[in-house]
This record gives sequence, structure tokens and C-alpha cells, in this order.
Amino acid sequence: MNKILVINPGSTSTKIAVFKDTEEVFTLTIRHSAVELEPYQRVSDQYAFRKEVIIQNLKANGFKLQNFTAIVGRGGLIRPVVSGTYEVTEHLITDLRKGVMGEHASNLGGIISAELAASVPGCKAYISDPVVVDELEPVARVSGHPLFERKSIFHALNQKATARKFARDTGKKYEDLNVVVAHMGGGITIGAHKKGRVVDVNNGVDGYGPFSPERAGTIPAGDLAKLCFEGRYTLQEVKRMLNGQGGLMAHLGTNQAHLVQKKAQEGDPKSNLILSAMAYQVGKEIGSMCSVLEGEIDAILLTGGIANNSYVVDRIVKMVRHFAPVKIYPGEEEMRALAENTLRILNNEEACKIY
Repeated sequence: MNKILVINPGSTSTKIAVFKDTEEVFTLTIRHSAVELEPYQRVSDQYAFRKEVIIQNLKANGFKLQNFTAIVGRGGLIRPVVSGTYEVTEHLITDLRKGVMGEHASNLGGIISAELAASVPGCKAYISDPVVVDELEPVARVSGHPLFERKSIFHALNQKATARKFARDTGKKYEDLNVVVAHMGGGITIGAHKKGRVVDVNNGVDGYGPFSPERAGTIPAGDLAKLCFEGRYTLQEVKRMLNGQGGLMAHLGTNQAHLVQKKAQEGDPKSNLILSAMAYQVGKEIGSMCSVLEGEIDAILLTGGIANNSYVVDRIVKMVRHFAPVKIYPGEEEMRALAENTLRILNNEEACKIY
């Protein structure tokens, strides 16, 4: 039996889980206060602090590092890669530390996994389906100006896991299906999965697509350009408008969709309008991805935390139900996805990739 440690760092927390093959035997979310994180100028500087906290919590709950077969961390912002599970090498660690595609807490996943695995004979460290998975068709990369190329940055881990779960539920192979997957969380990404490859998807970080609880999505380019040269905002302030302080945060001052739903249901007109607009943009983007698949769609899958929000889901389903059957997979199972992806490597069901 393989024992797998899963590490998923977030901006203010670190999730850990222990799996015995596919059985989750332990899970814990470790919260990090602003005071604890304040001394670290860069996200990558936090790795020693977070690593020690993980070790302490594993020990406190009766787990020994030397008993793990593999350690897998959430993949970060490395250079674009194809979907799969990657062994953590020095080259990979270097790019995670540099933040070659940007700073994000998930960059710590591979770094911490490698350091922990190095202390255990025979144990290897992995990352799997990082957010920079890039399987776009060439035509999907082209924007309206050669200086700007469309990028693939999305919730690859949960989108792929959800599509595989639907395939298992229907007795089929992911590689034989065409599905549109909408991940709806702090960010929203919608991908066209064509026979196992995400051939088109919106950039859910600071690019385009529906606005979300924290991100602005597609906004009028001319107005954005004008704002940038008015001198009222710094580059960092504008970036925060696009990612972190956009979407529901900008309109309503909260990133909690369930609270907005409650206010909308109580009759608040602005909450109703903004939440309906977010659902509208999700439905419109799903329709766009259905056209990418030329109407040959096995299912439309809604996942992520907001898939629990009936106010949003009902509006989306009304817009897209005529394209294909809609299946709801609320929440996300990133920890299980990381463990199962690693288990396929350990069982020689899939080849490990090298970055």
C-alpha cells in the first residue's frame, strides 16, 4: 500500500492530507495569520516556515515522514506544460523559486515537497496539473494584436479531475469525451475539453472571461488603457483591480458569493443584478466553448465552490441546458486529485513527466 502526503499551499493557509492509496485517512487546513506571514517579503521566502509547520502537525497527529512513499505538492506558476504529473527536479525548483510566471502560494508546493522527500530514502516529490497546463490549439492563442497572445492559465487540476470523475460515472474514458468544464471559485475558468485536451480556456488570473468573486475578467480595453495613463493609479493598484479586488469585491465589497446570494434573496437589487451578471457571463462563456467543440458535447460540468450556490447555478443551467446535459460537481477535490494522479505514477499506469 502506498502512503501519499499531499500539500496544497494557499495565500493564508496550507492544506495537508494523507492518503493510503485512494483512501483519505487524514486532512488538515493550517491557517497562517498576517502576523506570521508579515516577515516574508516574497512568497518563496515562506517555504521554511511552512515546511516546519507541516512537520509539526504531521508529528502531532502521529505521522512519520519516513513512512511516505511519495509527497505531492500543488503545482505553481512554472513555464507552460502539458497536462500530467511531474517529478520535482532542480530545474523545476529553480523556476518555482524565481516565480517565472508570477508569484503565487502554490509555488511553494513543489519546493516543500522536494525538501521533505529528500529526507526520506526512496521517497519522490511530484507536482501535478499546475495552473499553467497549456494544451491550446494554435488558433486559440491568437488575439487581435501580435503583442498580446492568449495564455492558458486556469484551474487545470480540478477541471481535469472533474472531467475524469464524469467519465468514470458514465463508464467512459476522459480521452473519448468532449466536455465543457466551468470551475467557479475565487476565480472562474471555463475550458473546452476535446478528447482529453483543453483546447481552449479563458485566462482566469488577469486575463479574460467572466468576472468572479475576486477577478474582473473581460473589461473594456479602451477604458482600461485610458485609466492606466491618467496617473491616478499605480501598476500594482491596477493589477489588484484585475485580480484580488475585482468582481464581487469591486461591486459589493465582499468575495463571499453565498452572502451576496442571501442579500439578493432578501430583495437587495444591486446584489441581485451583480450576481445575475456573473452567472450571465459564465453562461455566455460556456456557450462560447460549446462552439469551440462544434456542438459535439457530451456534457457541461459545473464545479468549484460556487457550484453550491443555487442562485447562480439555476441561472447558468437555464442558459446552457439546450447545448448538452448539465452535471453539477460542487466544491473541488484538489487534494484527492493530487493523490490519485500520483498513485497512477506509482502504479505505472501513467508515465511521469520531467519538466
